[in-house]
Amino acid sequence: MIHGQTAFHEGVLGGIVLGPFKLVFAVGLALMLLLCVALSIDWFFVARIWPDGVVHLRHLLAEELGQGIALAAKQGGTAGQISGPANGLYGVLFEATGIHEMGMRFANPWALSIPDTLVRRAYLAHREAVETAMLGTQLLGVRLAILARFLPPLLLAVAVGALDGLTQRAIRRSCGGRESASLYHRAKYLQMVLLGLGGAGLLIWPAPVAWAWCAGLIAVMTGGLARLQWTYYKKHL
Repeated sequence: MIHGQTAFHEGVLGGIVLGPFKLVFAVGLALMLLLCVALSIDWFFVARIWPDGVVHLRHLLAEELGQGIALAAKQGGTAGQISGPANGLYGVLFEATGIHEMGMRFANPWALSIPDTLVRRAYLAHREAVETAMLGTQLLGVRLAILARFLPPLLLAVAVGALDGLTQRAIRRSCGGRESASLYHRAKYLQMVLLGLGGAGLLIWPAPVAWAWCAGLIAVMTGGLARLQWTYYKKHL
């Protein structure tokens, strides 16, 4: 009994200490996976769909950045709150690794050593792919910043839906209404699916995003599912 209690407390302490690290690792892994998917889609459209290739992706980045800056201004924010995440993500992947500096150096027509000349030839041969990755990374950062601007209305919709659902639950409980654990769990899991797939879809969509409509629709649907979830919350715990 004593050994079991000791293991339990050690497990709780370990969870408290390691919990933040696990969360950071999970978020970082999800972000890298999302970035790989986004860059794959961008490269496919640059190479196969868009006639003007990288130029189209550059215009898409400029349009999304403009939308984000306008949204931040309406909410009392600054342009840096939109461009900051994009620059930070770009800095981690390209500036910290030296790829950005290498591209700037190879862009100059100066004479290089034989090894650098070989590397420059390989770099120039894959320049379109590298530029696509750079622009796609910044586009994902901009969209992450824009998506974060819609978190307050999303949380408000979920809170309103949950409060209304709990009110309906209280009415049903007083009137002897039926409960449904299956509806409760389905609504809960559907919220996770909606937020996960909806958010990922907005981030990797290879076209301009109507943020107000799309994010608003996701918020309304999530709020409705939250209402359904808490309406059928089990009466007897």
